[in-house]
Amino acid sequence: MRKNYEKQIRELREKMTLEEKIGQLQQCGPSLVGAFEVSFEELLDMMFDGRISQEEFDKLMGTAEQDYREEELRAGKIGSYNGIGDAATVNRLQKIAVEETRLGIPLLFGYDVIHGFRTVTPIPLAESCAWDPVLWEKTARVAAEEATAGGVHLTFAPMVDVAKDARWGRISEGAGEDVLLNSAYGASKVKGFQGEDLAKEDSMAACLKHFAAYGAIEAGRDYNRVDMSMQRLWEEYLPPYKACVDAGARAVMPAFNDINGVPCTVNARLLRDILRKKWGFDGLVISDSNAIAECVSHGIAEDKKDASRQAILAGTDMDMSSDSYIEHLKELIESGEVAESVLDEAVDDVLRLKFELGLFEQPYQTDEARERRTMLKPEYRALALEAAEKSIVLLKNENHTLPLKPETRVGLFGTLAADKGQMTGAWAIGADPEDCVSIAEALEAKGISYQYSADGADLEKIASESDVLIAVVGESKEESGEAASRAGITLHPEHLALVRKLNATGKPVVAVLFNGRPLAIPELDQTASAIVEAWHLGAEAGPAVRNVLFGDVNPSGRLTTTFPAAAGQCPMYYAHMNTGRPGGKSKFTSKYLDAPVEPLYSFGYGLSYTAYAYEELKIEKAENGLRVRVTVRNTGDRSGEETVQCYVQVPCAGRVRPVRELKAFTKITLEPGEAGQAALEIAYDSLGYYDREMNWTPYEGKLKVYVGGNVKDTIVEEIHLL
Repeated sequence: MRKNYEKQIRELREKMTLEEKIGQLQQCGPSLVGAFEVSFEELLDMMFDGRISQEEFDKLMGTAEQDYREEELRAGKIGSYNGIGDAATVNRLQKIAVEETRLGIPLLFGYDVIHGFRTVTPIPLAESCAWDPVLWEKTARVAAEEATAGGVHLTFAPMVDVAKDARWGRISEGAGEDVLLNSAYGASKVKGFQGEDLAKEDSMAACLKHFAAYGAIEAGRDYNRVDMSMQRLWEEYLPPYKACVDAGARAVMPAFNDINGVPCTVNARLLRDILRKKWGFDGLVISDSNAIAECVSHGIAEDKKDASRQAILAGTDMDMSSDSYIEHLKELIESGEVAESVLDEAVDDVLRLKFELGLFEQPYQTDEARERRTMLKPEYRALALEAAEKSIVLLKNENHTLPLKPETRVGLFGTLAADKGQMTGAWAIGADPEDCVSIAEALEAKGISYQYSADGADLEKIASESDVLIAVVGESKEESGEAASRAGITLHPEHLALVRKLNATGKPVVAVLFNGRPLAIPELDQTASAIVEAWHLGAEAGPAVRNVLFGDVNPSGRLTTTFPAAAGQCPMYYAHMNTGRPGGKSKFTSKYLDAPVEPLYSFGYGLSYTAYAYEELKIEKAENGLRVRVTVRNTGDRSGEETVQCYVQVPCAGRVRPVRELKAFTKITLEPGEAGQAALEIAYDSLGYYDREMNWTPYEGKLKVYVGGNVKDTIVEEIHLL
């Protein structure tokens, strides 16, 4: 239970001037200054647009210095920084805040710790494929221990945006397309980041994002609009945010997008009515970067002053990086356009988090010695390896090509096979590429016989001297993440050309995919002997892939996002609604003329080096839900871990329901020939829905319950809920 700091908050706020109150709402990042005549942001645009080269950009950056706006800090105009993650800088700035400002209010330091700080773990989309809440919490705990050693108090994570469109770059940052999985993932991350006591020096506050429905942006194009029914919003997109609030997340970030015409940053319905009044949230609401000012571009605010007025009234407490509040709130309050009581509420939210983090009692929560001894501990790397191994999904394994025998001679191809810096994936801003291990290095470390060619040079020689050819292809880390939406999600032409050359040798070809989103790879599926979905796995990527390829690890990852056969099928997801003419062979059904009805790989799919059979499905009614029991048998010749997935279908209701919905999952480890019983629970409340008037309606009627190893391969029983 959190300590009540309300009396201390009120007493401190009453001592503050208007300017000092507004300063608490200002979060800024260090800006770059140097020998260039345009802003750093414009300089970046010039490089991305091709007006200057990468070499010219790097040369200009060589003259740049960090500007921490220290005079503004001394004047009480800064309450928080973002993007600073080293103990020396944090403590230097904290010393100014505590010792040189009038009231000595400590600073709050935020940072994007998305999938590890120094010890980089798999991107969230990859790690979600482990279907393992305990693992998710453990990796978040490691991230918190490292990040807080670097001076971080608040992470802008977890992202729990349900994402059903593979074209969206930020699909890499969340747990995929399912509402239940995102809820479980987010709650686990909140618990891991925040620990048992937020005031402890190794705990940091979690900021759930992006509230709300950012993953539903139109056409998968980043920052785009969201337009949807309230029923869909409440059933398919809001639950993961609620799960994070219930888990105790102490901060919330509104999304860049609008929902039905109102940007989330100025959306009082979201931030006040739902988040605070309905869900009881009393933490900090912080804008995304520059999002308040961007309400002018949205077209809902006349200027930054108007945007500031709308944002503070809607419930956005802190302004990240746009300088909107610091420039305009004083005038808005003095003119009466914003009541000072509204400002006071926002200040209280900032101070409350600072008290909860223990910053008033101990503003210096780390030092350089703790920072040095905390990073990259052997046990952290061991956990990163476990997470990477569990995140890998085996998509194809024709004629038991895998696992490889220890004596197998390997031909290794593709630049991604040896580029350790690419292993981190998007949003690993605290990472050092030298901390990562590539596939080539991992093979070398185990003494495996291999020859490497980045571009297919010496192909004939290498192929003649190899038993198997491994093509490492996919996406660079820059091709997924924020501002990395793609209209085409196929393999790059040069990657396909490489695979074709390897196939032409007649040797077995294993494709290893490094990518941050589902890819449309029908040709690869048709021609490769085996396909290993490795995502972007972090520091231990190389050893994890090697261990799966050579059978030291039996792959257990299962997809949390559907792989379409073509980009034109997007958005494609398993929990779709039936139409009156479901897709089929008949012409007049819901389908494309030039693409299959079914996806390339379904949600929940993944192969193993063993096999499992499901039998004896039993369903019982209990007081609060259904008890589901199923026997799972390992029918193969080696031990393995199976993810048991339970789906339901409501055949008929007052509103059309999805063809299937995931309602429970668990994992079971079985030896060869062993059978075990998996137990799952389905709460009755999870079977309800919102009717056409937005009334919550408990479901009573026939229910189909499916259990199996993925959404397609299941056994089924019916039960009547009365």
